[in-house]
Amino acid sequence: MASRCGHIALLGAPNAGKSTLLNRMAGARVSIVTPKPQTTRARVLAIVPRGEAQLLLVDTPGIFAPRRRLDRAMVAAAWQGAADADLALFLVDAKRGLTAEVEAVAARLSADGPAVGRRRTWLVLNKIDLLAPPALLPLVEALSRRVPCERVFMVSAATGDGVEDLLDALAEAVPEGPHLYPDDDLTNLPDRLLAAELVREQIFLQTHEEIPYATTVETESFREGDDGSVRIEATIYVTRANQRAILIGQGGKRIKEIGSRARAELAALLERKVHLFLNVKERAGWDEETARLRAIGLDDP
Repeated sequence: MASRCGHIALLGAPNAGKSTLLNRMAGARVSIVTPKPQTTRARVLAIVPRGEAQLLLVDTPGIFAPRRRLDRAMVAAAWQGAADADLALFLVDAKRGLTAEVEAVAARLSADGPAVGRRRTWLVLNKIDLLAPPALLPLVEALSRRVPCERVFMVSAATGDGVEDLLDALAEAVPEGPHLYPDDDLTNLPDRLLAAELVREQIFLQTHEEIPYATTVETESFREGDDGSVRIEATIYVTRANQRAILIGQGGKRIKEIGSRARAELAALLERKVHLFLNVKERAGWDEETARLRAIGLDDP
């Protein structure tokens, strides 16, 4: 059999479950996941071998109405991911249904013929374990009227229902061609960026309100020791002094807990001992700086 390889973009509104589905299909944690919307900021690639095919799954930021330069860069990254892909998966939270955000994504997918519509689009209803099956058909019909989708799949990224069928179909659908990465690679994400992302994940999980959205993390140093361990120094930027105080916590308790959990996640993923050192700095307007956007893997729109 001829080898196959193709890029598949996961596209949708925030909190549709794109990162959870990507991790489920990859069989490993490649993209960070939190209950909060807009967790994913840059495109993340998962490399998934499936028979003779290599599936290059691209997790894109959720699409929403942007305000900051950071927001515009995130939305641009999502649409560019769809434009560059061989196939786009339009992921919809079946429980939330046809929200205004889903309507906006559908309208863009339908209207952007030259940029996105020329790519094959499949509709994927996610979180089907959260509602009764009779409620799914009207949603499929409503979405199909808005976006010309080649195929429809119903899955639960949380339980795995329907995911194997989706993977099999993708393996048959990607074009013939050589594999672009070694099959034992999980992602093309550099370890430095992976470390920053896992720290940011803990910030999302352990802080509330504006704090997660007002922070960014950059790995300043990533050095391997003679004993095989790795020493990582990362800086967390916030926009205001009071955010820095909240993130550090009384007696440094919160930043220690963020570091402790991120270190454990990194050690498991890198399969080695990790020494993680975090520094928190106030930097007003970091979300409007081109250098900061590039540091987290985004192009300035």
